[in-house]
Amino acid sequence: MTAADLFARVPRSDFDVPGRSHGLMDVVRWRYLLRLLVRTGVTTRYRNSVLGWTWSYVRPAAQFLVFWVVLGIFMNLDHGIPNYAVYLFSGIVVINLFSEAFKNATTSIVGNAALVRKVFLPRQLFAVSAVLVAFVHFLPQVALLLVVCLLMGWALHFSILSVLAILAGMLIVMLFALGLGLFFGAVNVRFRDAENIVELLLLLATWASPVLYAWTMVRTSIVDRLNWPSWIVDLYMLNPITQGVELFHYAFWRPATQSLVSASDYAGLPIIDLPPTLGWSTLWTLLISIATLLIGQAVFRGLEGKFAQDL
Repeated sequence: MTAADLFARVPRSDFDVPGRSHGLMDVVRWRYLLRLLVRTGVTTRYRNSVLGWTWSYVRPAAQFLVFWVVLGIFMNLDHGIPNYAVYLFSGIVVINLFSEAFKNATTSIVGNAALVRKVFLPRQLFAVSAVLVAFVHFLPQVALLLVVCLLMGWALHFSILSVLAILAGMLIVMLFALGLGLFFGAVNVRFRDAENIVELLLLLATWASPVLYAWTMVRTSIVDRLNWPSWIVDLYMLNPITQGVELFHYAFWRPATQSLVSASDYAGLPIIDLPPTLGWSTLWTLLISIATLLIGQAVFRGLEGKFAQDL
């Protein structure tokens, strides 16, 4: 019996279509390559840099100083928010995680065009690795925030809910960034305008979330001043970035501030009210992030067949 006869006896159902992707499931199956991509992204980011990993602290520190000086000192926004510096930095680290993950995931396919054109591998690996690299660079910022909060008595008031809030905030933001990154990353291969759209969205993200201001200001402006329906505030709180920021405020700023409210510098400044639906909003925004991930994955799988030709 010849090899051709043996080949003919194999059921056609046992053959796989060349280049067919199994979506995000391939990320688990190819996890060794994912580790390699993450290691490469982390180690090459600051290659030939004098400061190296110090840039992971310099950039958020400069961003914090600009906002703190302009908004906190010049515009006196800190007068309504006790411990405004920690409040501001708690939100900045979340925005930085989302911005870096979303932007890098969007450009991950185009940035690895040489591999995409020549070798078959799950293309979702590039977007997932971009989000994980952003998470690695996010950790030094959280460590710095935690050290500052510890010096302010954070350990005296934190609870298990604080830890859960940190984990939930990171999960929501990373899933949301990955979903958007898959969507815009796939579109960006054909239409490079996607990168410009992402830049605009990132510009709005900081101002569309309670990073520089309190969420109660939104409620006061919309409900009390403009007499608009309160469901607009509920819709605002369903923004996954807003929820991530509020969860970090709950986990870091609130416990650290409780130790300072009795000090003379903060006399008469009550801690900002918790969003009344913080728990339910966390659940809903997690579901929204998962839905965004599923939509992004569906669009990505629908377009990835032509990535090599478009690149």
